[in-house]
Amino acid sequence: MKIFIDVRSLYASIVSGVPEYTRLMTKSLAAEAPGEEFLFFANRSGKNRGGYPLENTVKGTWLNYGIPNKVWGIANRFFNFPKIDRLVAADVYWSPHMDILSFENPGKHILTIHDLSFVLYPEFFTWTKNFWHWRQNYEKQIREAGRIVAVSEFTRQSIIDRFHVKPEKIVRIYPGVNNSYRQLESGDERLREFPRAKNIDFPFLLQVGTLEPRKNAIGTIRAFNLLKQKEQFKNVKLILVGARGWLYEKIFAEAEHSPFRDDILIWGRATEEDLLMLYNLASVFVYPSFFEGFAFPCLEAQICGTPVVASDRGPMPEVLGESAILVNPWKSYQLALAIEDVLLENKTKERLIAAGRENAKRFDWKQSAGALLDTFKTIA
Repeated sequence: MKIFIDVRSLYASIVSGVPEYTRLMTKSLAAEAPGEEFLFFANRSGKNRGGYPLENTVKGTWLNYGIPNKVWGIANRFFNFPKIDRLVAADVYWSPHMDILSFENPGKHILTIHDLSFVLYPEFFTWTKNFWHWRQNYEKQIREAGRIVAVSEFTRQSIIDRFHVKPEKIVRIYPGVNNSYRQLESGDERLREFPRAKNIDFPFLLQVGTLEPRKNAIGTIRAFNLLKQKEQFKNVKLILVGARGWLYEKIFAEAEHSPFRDDILIWGRATEEDLLMLYNLASVFVYPSFFEGFAFPCLEAQICGTPVVASDRGPMPEVLGESAILVNPWKSYQLALAIEDVLLENKTKERLIAAGRENAKRFDWKQSAGALLDTFKTIA
């Protein structure tokens, strides 16, 4: 079977959940189906290598026509050209993201949809990002694709409700958890070296995700302000990890205006090794996102043995269930109370750690890749 995979998201300037999904699912597909032929569509102009180049880690043919993807997107949006299946012959064409492609036979196209935040909450995005979503002609892609993969049951049902897609056309395939993350043994020297090197000599709350409105870092800062008013939390700090996304300025302003601004650390981008350390060292992982497709960071924190307090919206109840404390992301005082419960009640903390580890085990890339390969076979 010839499998075409659109890997253009790997070369995005901001590393986020979609490139991570593309990278890990692609590697898992190659490991699970070594006898299949892979064609990787890596079209781009310039020398931007992105965050996750895979050329040296998976076998396949790499295709790059050197056309700027903005030009490619406009040509496909307005002229329905070029037809990718005329340029490249394959048995199945998989898009891990809705970067637009045009087809002579779209029935061979499998499209992964992570969430519908761009439809339901356009106010969370800049006009340029909303224009990008419009340019993808997503309704046409959804209507014409042979199969749609949703990363959660919540997203699957949202697609059915919003676009009136037949349920049998959509398959829910959960992603896995990056196996680079794990709970380190207490004697691991890195757990002492990393805090010394980074001057982390304090307990801290951790949030990981692109700094953009949808992730609700402002809500986390406001909950942190409430906590810090109590004497027992005077040594606790907050670390926000993530690249600057759209509309990030309001987050920086909120942090700057906090009476506890000296205890708020905006880390910026982090390496996998940094994240491994931060997940293992954090007292509580906080994730009050307004809307998510799946919430990888919560599971990464859980597999590292860190208790999670998260939003009760979108797929979070489905993905996390009772393994985390779920709160209304619009109510900072609820978030503050939940964090306080974890910090002060050892039974709550231990319960969440144990339940979190078990929960994260449900999400395995080997199983995910196997389910996606089975889906390929239904239309190949």
